[in-house]
Amino acid sequence: MDNSSSRKGPWGRLALWKKILVGMVAGIVVGALMGPSAELIKPIGTLFINAIKMLIVPLVFCSLIVGITSMKDTRKMGRIGIKAIVLYLGTTAVAIALGLALSSIIEPGAGLNRAVTEASTISKSAPPLVQTLLNIIPKNPIGALAEGNILQIIFFAIGLGVALVLIGEKGKPAVKVFESLAEAMYKLTEIVMSFAPYGVFALMAWVAGKFGIDVLMPLIKVIAAVYLGAIIHVLVFYTGVLSIFGRLNPMPYLRGITNPAAVAYTTSSSSGTLPATLKASQEELGVSKGVSSFVLPLGATINMDGTALYQGVCALFIAQAFGVHLEVADYITIIMTATLASIGTAGVPGAGLIMLSLVLTTVGLPMEGLAIVAGIDRILDMARTTINVCGDIMVSVLIAKSEGELDKQTYNS
Repeated sequence: MDNSSSRKGPWGRLALWKKILVGMVAGIVVGALMGPSAELIKPIGTLFINAIKMLIVPLVFCSLIVGITSMKDTRKMGRIGIKAIVLYLGTTAVAIALGLALSSIIEPGAGLNRAVTEASTISKSAPPLVQTLLNIIPKNPIGALAEGNILQIIFFAIGLGVALVLIGEKGKPAVKVFESLAEAMYKLTEIVMSFAPYGVFALMAWVAGKFGIDVLMPLIKVIAAVYLGAIIHVLVFYTGVLSIFGRLNPMPYLRGITNPAAVAYTTSSSSGTLPATLKASQEELGVSKGVSSFVLPLGATINMDGTALYQGVCALFIAQAFGVHLEVADYITIIMTATLASIGTAGVPGAGLIMLSLVLTTVGLPMEGLAIVAGIDRILDMARTTINVCGDIMVSVLIAKSEGELDKQTYNS
């Protein structure tokens, strides 16, 4: 019998999200007790933030190439593959736009302006929108990697991934190298994230000690914004797409997603929910086995509507908290970054926080904001995973309908 788990002790047996939550609460208590002297333990949190920054460029680059090259089946399935990718990326863009809109209306970080902006003086001068779009294509991809220009890195990685797929057999050795590098980066990410409870503890102690615990109250608004966005995205946007473009009654869809949504909410894993998703789409919604078995696993890989919505809410929350004014170009950059990067998100431990750090880096927002939302990440993760799964099923139904592979009798039963 393996007694390794018993030797770990109670702390070792806790799930990572529980450890992060404990770290956050402990940091608040210690910060409240220490007051401004909590600045002494801030370097521990700074080390954690630096470690996350270290991961961003190689993780995104390798993950995107692996994500693109793993979609070689789209060449065989032709129209279905193209439709799936376009729909998934399109719904992701809508999701992050919705998150930004809700955060603009609710303004969860607005009350923190006076306090938190003392921590850091941030000035932003956004380039014109046209210049932002022109800068997506790197003149020197190696320079983009060295400088950490995320949009240029994403563009180059997608282009290289497509090229590796197109050259077929000759590209396989390079693909294997990137797959190995991606696995190494996933493991390194796992190692870095294992230190998250201590980094969050130190940063929260500093925040609570310097600004008081009032700084944490707006987190309730963040949770409300994400959950409200989840409800709107599923009940309004997804059902609207089915009604307008699919000419389908959305009620059977809402009934059919009940079980997969429940599994997704409790497990916070799109991949882990895949068996329930396949069963519901085929047996309850009438999607053909051929369409569902390709579209749904693809969706578990690249469809990150929930994560995108979460990033929109949290990015704007952090901008408001630190008193950073975002220009129109910044909003568009956030949408493009989260949408394109969603291709390489799946399978990365701590994906939500890592992807949020990517968005923050892209538009020059302070990484310290990660600590403020890290403690509630699990609560937000449950909602965003549910949206991801519901979006996968919606796209499978829509594509099956367009390809004449939807059993309408089963769907309407």
